[in-house]
Amino acid sequence: MKTMKMKKIKIVAVLLSAVCMLGTSGCSKKEAASGEHAQVSIKFPTASASGALYAVGAAITNLWTTKISFVNAASQASNGGIDNLNQVADGESQVSIAISSNCYQSFKGTDSFSGFANEKLRVIAGLYFNPNQVVATEKSGINSIADVKGKHFAVAAAGSSVEGECKNHFTAAGLSYPQDIRAEYIAFGDAADMLQNGTLDGAWIMSGTPAAAVSQACSSGSHLVNIDDSIIETLKKEYPWYASYTIPAQTYPGQTADIQTSAIKMVMFTTTDLDEETVYQLTKTFWEGIEELGEAQRNLKGLKAEDAVKDIANLPLHDGAAKYYKEINVM
Repeated sequence: MKTMKMKKIKIVAVLLSAVCMLGTSGCSKKEAASGEHAQVSIKFPTASASGALYAVGAAITNLWTTKISFVNAASQASNGGIDNLNQVADGESQVSIAISSNCYQSFKGTDSFSGFANEKLRVIAGLYFNPNQVVATEKSGINSIADVKGKHFAVAAAGSSVEGECKNHFTAAGLSYPQDIRAEYIAFGDAADMLQNGTLDGAWIMSGTPAAAVSQACSSGSHLVNIDDSIIETLKKEYPWYASYTIPAQTYPGQTADIQTSAIKMVMFTTTDLDEETVYQLTKTFWEGIEELGEAQRNLKGLKAEDAVKDIANLPLHDGAAKYYKEINVM
């Protein structure tokens, strides 16, 4: 009887030990076999399920899950950049993508993030540029940013990052925003329809090229508008995230010349809550698989690791990402 009781005590002890181990492992990590890295689960919010960013996130997370033994990553739909930054700051998600301007504002606690600075935010990689694209009808007479004064112009959704671009650029051009224009707060697709039927003078579209809404507008006679050097230089002095960008000729129907504009780089980010080894492996695997990713998603095609640390608004790199960039001599 004594032996049986001892066996029962041992069994209970083992079960209690197992329960304790399960109870102490977080929802984002579970213990791996001895000598291996603990398993890491990564939630990766992107944007709406119909958008290009959702597909980009799906391609990246599939690569990580396939290539890194201790990582299980999954993309999910979200409300876009500001939502992504809030989710990562709150610990709901671990990695995401947003434009560098929004990342800077989150890190510093300004604009939409006023009072909620996320000082733990860290960059994994600067990715591709998101250029500003100003489209206008021929009859509008809009051939420069200053020409938008007094015109019926689409500035995207109120409070959106795109409307913020309108405000920054029009102010740099000497206009009072929104007083100096007849602002229309509508989505890109609706703006393209209105340009096509002539009920709108122009629209601000921020997207990778070629953008469907810009193609639609240009196919019906609208044209792209250059953004002058003086405006871009004024913006760069005040905002560390802007870069000059050229939309090559023939990108859109009827576009016979290069168009100069401004752009903001898309940034893949995390926080210091993810450990150095995990982020090192995420960074290394991303860049070693960039050709494969580029074949799956055109926005990732042609990206180079040496550009990953440029035009990122002077935001800090994660130690794991920095370790990789130092290894390949791009820092």
